[in-house]
Amino acid sequence: MGNNESRAGGQAAVSAKETYVWYRKFMREYPSGLQTLHEFKTLLGLQGLNPKANQHVDQVYNTFDMNKDGFIDFLEFIAAINLVIRGKMDQKLKWYFKLYDADGNGSIDKKELLNIFMAVQALNGQQTLSPEEFTNLVFNKIDINNDGKAVTLWRVFFTK
Repeated sequence: MGNNESRAGGQAAVSAKETYVWYRKFMREYPSGLQTLHEFKTLLGLQGLNPKANQHVDQVYNTFDMNKDGFIDFLEFIAAINLVIRGKMDQKLKWYFKLYDADGNGSIDKKELLNIFMAVQALNGQQTLSPEEFTNLVFNKIDINNDGKAVTLWRVFFTK
């Protein structure tokens, strides 16, 4: 108590002073206390994307909207900032896994991997290989047990 910094998962969280500064900025930018998907895209300069890239940005937004009400409130916003700025590698990996495991079944399959590559390619415009060719190349290398799943959360954290 009385400490300006809280600890989350053994890491230094955003301090009370930093939280106050972020809160003032958030409320100045979003007086309703809620950030919409459109405002999120505007903040990141991600308007006018093709459908695949747009879908990926929507997915990112939805992972930060923890209560699934269609908005990012200040607590969700500060949690996202804390993850991005101060999060440990395992926390970030879990978040990425959740982002890319579109059907929520605990594994990333070939279709989900293809969606990842298509979204990344749509966002950065890289066109050396088609997303399908790149997916096949990567999938054949990482599906080591031929179960049709590129990776499961268990394999990410519990295998060497």
